[in-house]
Amino acid sequence: MSSTEQLATRAIEVLTDLVGFDTTSRDSNLELIGYVERQLAAYGIASRRVPNPEGTKANLIATIGPMAPGGVVLSGHTDVVPVDGQPWTSDPWVVTRRDGKLYGRGTSDMKSFLALAIAALPRFADAPLKRPIHLAFSYDEEVGCLGAPFLIEELARSVPPIAAVLVGEPTDMQAISGHKGITSYKVTVTGHEAHSSLTHMGASANMAAIRLLSYLLGLSEHLAASADPASPFVPRGASLTVGQINGGTAVNILARECVFIFDLRTEPGMDARALLNGFFEEVRLVDAALNTRFAHTGVVVERRSLTPAFAPEDGGVAEAMARRLAGDNGPLRVAPYAAEAGQFQAAGFSTVICGPGSIDQAHQPDEFIEISQIERGAAFMERLVEMMCEDLPLPARRGEAG
Repeated sequence: MSSTEQLATRAIEVLTDLVGFDTTSRDSNLELIGYVERQLAAYGIASRRVPNPEGTKANLIATIGPMAPGGVVLSGHTDVVPVDGQPWTSDPWVVTRRDGKLYGRGTSDMKSFLALAIAALPRFADAPLKRPIHLAFSYDEEVGCLGAPFLIEELARSVPPIAAVLVGEPTDMQAISGHKGITSYKVTVTGHEAHSSLTHMGASANMAAIRLLSYLLGLSEHLAASADPASPFVPRGASLTVGQINGGTAVNILARECVFIFDLRTEPGMDARALLNGFFEEVRLVDAALNTRFAHTGVVVERRSLTPAFAPEDGGVAEAMARRLAGDNGPLRVAPYAAEAGQFQAAGFSTVICGPGSIDQAHQPDEFIEISQIERGAAFMERLVEMMCEDLPLPARRGEAG
C-alpha cells in the first residue's frame, strides 16, 4: 500500500471519529477540540485554543515545522448544521459506507478536510519542513462565521508571515477563487394583543411584518432582474431570502410579536448596507406607525452576521499553490455561498478554497462524500509536504487582523 493510500485509509478512520462528535452549531465543539489536541500531542505538536467569550466553544491553532515565514494555513470549521427533521436513512452521527461513499453529517461539509489534515500529522511531523504548516480549526462557521475573526486575529499576532491560506470547504478538490458575502438580520415586530374582531383596540405584529416582508420580496425580485449578465456567479448578482418567520399565538388574537430572519448575499464590490437603505426606511415608517398607537410597540432590527465577500486575487499565491497541489488547470471558479475565506482575505492573507467533497451534499439528509475524494485529498496532502520541504521559499504576505 502506497503512502497516499495509507493516508486515505487513516483519514477515513479519523473521519469516523470526527463525525461521532455532534458539533451542531447550537452545541459545544470542545469534545472534538480535545480529540484533535490529543492527536497533535501524540506527535509532540503543541496547540492552543482560542475560546469564545463564554468558554463553551473554541478555535484551535497548531504549527508543525519551523516557526518561519512562508507557512501555509489549513483552515476548516468544526461545526455542522442540524439534522432535525431530515429524513436520514442511516445514523447521521455514524459514518456508513455504501457504494463507494461515506455517509454522515459533516462528511462533505467539512470534516473530511479536517480528517485529512489530522491523518497527515505523521507525515507533517517526520518531514524536513522548510516552512511551517499551520492548522486553524474554527467554531460557528455555519451560523455566520462567528469564530473565525478571533482565530484570524491570533494567527496574525502569533505566527510569522504566512504565504497562503487553504480553506478546505468542499469543492471537489478544485480551486475556488471567490465567493459571495452574506449579511443576515433578525427583525422583531412588537404589536398589541386584542381580540381579532376588535382591530381598533390592538395592533397586529403579523400585519405590520407583512409590510416589511413585502418590501423585501420586491427588493429580492429587483436584485434578480438587475443582475449583471456578465457576472461569473450562479445565481448572478445579489440574492435575498427570508429563512424564518414566526408570529402570533392564535387565529383570533392580534399577534403580539412576529420575528423573521433574512439574509442578503452580495458579490465582491457590492455594498450590502446601501442595498438595504430602502428597507431600513420602511422599518422606520412601520416603527413610527406602531409606536404612535401603543408606546411599547415597534420594530427592532438586529444584525446577526456580516461575512465579507471573497474576491479573486490577481496573481494570488494561494490559488496558484492550490492548483499545483490539486493538479487543477481549469478555469476561474467562484461560489455563491459565503465562507471564512473572505475573512482571511480581508485580514490581508492570500486565500483560496479547495477541499474534498461536493457542496451539493452539504446540509442535505444522507450527506455523503465519495471515497475517491478522500483519496484525492490524501494526494493533495502528500504534495503539500513535498512543497513545504522545497528550498525555494513561497512568496509571503503578512496577515493583519482587521
